[in-house]
Amino acid sequence: MLTFEGDTEPPPPEGLVTVARFPDPVEAQMAKGMLESAGVETFLVSENLNHLMPVTFRVRLQVRVEDEAAAHELLDSPALHAEDEV
Repeated sequence: MLTFEGDTEPPPPEGLVTVARFPDPVEAQMAKGMLESAGVETFLVSENLNHLMPVTFRVRLQVRVEDEAAAHELLDSPALHAEDEV
């Protein structure tokens, strides 16, 4: 999970867990699309706030508790990070 010093957040709704935080809503949308294409239902939190005040708010990607392990596995996959190295 991406974390930022001093970045606090309220607890997610019951049954959901935050699996990643993004400083850029576009990155959050890409991760959301990748997870959903693999069948993992996702929810973005603070996306609109991030547009207004990007330094203050991170976009949080949340999934159901039962999908947490699969989401982390997909988000940590080498294929996802291969583009970052180009």
